Amino acid sequence: MLFRLIYDEGLAQAAYLIGCQKTGEAIIIDPERDIDRYIDLATAHGLRIVAAAETHIHADFLSGVRQFAEQTGARVLVSGEGGDDWQSGWLDGHDHRVLADGDTFDVGNIRFTTVHSPGHTPEHLSYLVTDLGGGADTPIGVVSGDFVFVGDLGRPDLLETAAGISGTKEESAQALASSARRFLKLPDHLQVWPAHGAGSACGKALGAVPQSTVGYERLFNPTLSLAGDEDAFVENILAGQPEPPLYFARRKQWNRDGVPLLSAVPNPESLSAAELAAHLDGVRVIDVRAWPAFREGHLPGAIWTRTGVNFLMTAGSYIEPNERIGLVAPSDISAELVRSLVRIGLDSIEWVITPEVFDEYSAAGGVSATSPEVDASEFRDLLSSEGGARVLDVRRAVEWDLGHLDPAVNIAHTRLVERIEEVPSGGPVYVHCAGGIRSAMAVSELRRRGIDAVNVAGGWAAMQKAGCTEVECG
Repeated sequence: MLFRLIYDEGLAQAAYLIGCQKTGEAIIIDPERDIDRYIDLATAHGLRIVAAAETHIHADFLSGVRQFAEQTGARVLVSGEGGDDWQSGWLDGHDHRVLADGDTFDVGNIRFTTVHSPGHTPEHLSYLVTDLGGGADTPIGVVSGDFVFVGDLGRPDLLETAAGISGTKEESAQALASSARRFLKLPDHLQVWPAHGAGSACGKALGAVPQSTVGYERLFNPTLSLAGDEDAFVENILAGQPEPPLYFARRKQWNRDGVPLLSAVPNPESLSAAELAAHLDGVRVIDVRAWPAFREGHLPGAIWTRTGVNFLMTAGSYIEPNERIGLVAPSDISAELVRSLVRIGLDSIEWVITPEVFDEYSAAGGVSATSPEVDASEFRDLLSSEGGARVLDVRRAVEWDLGHLDPAVNIAHTRLVERIEEVPSGGPVYVHCAGGIRSAMAVSELRRRGIDAVNVAGGWAAMQKAGCTEVECG
């Protein structure tokens, strides 16, 4: 049996290629939508992907299972559990099988057994994997999807907090407790292969180790340890979950009803400084240069984000599908950033420029904008002045609850667009987070919308050192 984890750092997401070397057949589980890299990996190992499976209907990325079905004719394997609302609606015309708890299927000499593990989503399946060709008669591991992570479990609140289905999170948490009790009956040696690692918004305390075992999780997973006390489990799993990025609800709907097909990964035009001005109208610009460089000068209306997990959380929360996109990024990472955008359905990337091209454009008199910032000491003086200051805290609610300025407004930076009317008005609004990064992202979007937003450098940590937290705002 060949086993390969394909990990996307930008989404902290894992897909699994599992193949039988004797027959040359392989399956891909939880692929993202740019499927060429999985095909290339399989080909490099002498394998052909004959099946594509999902553990559940995802919210954080667009599944590549439909793309496999259309492009390669691979057999589709999806869940039939969870009720009518959670069935894939795009299967007609494709070779497919809708799976129930306890079903088995083979790929070459490898057997897969489905385990219905609801809680994160109603339809969620895990897959037990047995290497029959290697002589095994018991599973070696379980592809646990968004059910069991290293050190955590998949959050059960997303149907309510992301998809807007009220009154579902407690019921989902109870279902997750039942699934957890069933998981704990599995043998300790069984390897656990989760769909996400640290940085994913699908849990609150995911470990950075990519794999684990049932025995290890039994000993050290704090939420699993509460599975026998359902009330304590429910209270624990629902407490402190981060606000989900705004794009989750739409991507979940697309994954259920049919992900738009990719004819090819976009290949945006690389512009010169002389060409740039003619390509700015109607384009949403994403800039990933260092914040000090962005702050001192950027294209008007650009949003700023870091790379890594911040990139898609910000872009997905601030940009709508079908909006035209321009990208300011170093040449060595721009192609991967384009793929990242495609993985959440932001496909209309028209052009890219390097930081050097922007500098040349700016030096030649090209129109640019700045983003103001104050340090914590300046901010403290503003708070103490007559009338105080209007303050927006873009930390998560769980951080806010541990201490905040009064009467600042709290909106997590990933939910800013849907709550834009709550942003303080009537003058400059001073924006802070824990360390100055999320607030900088929020400031860029607020200023794009014409709001006079100012970043507080260093965020809450610097504010505490400067004594800001002892002063009431306006």
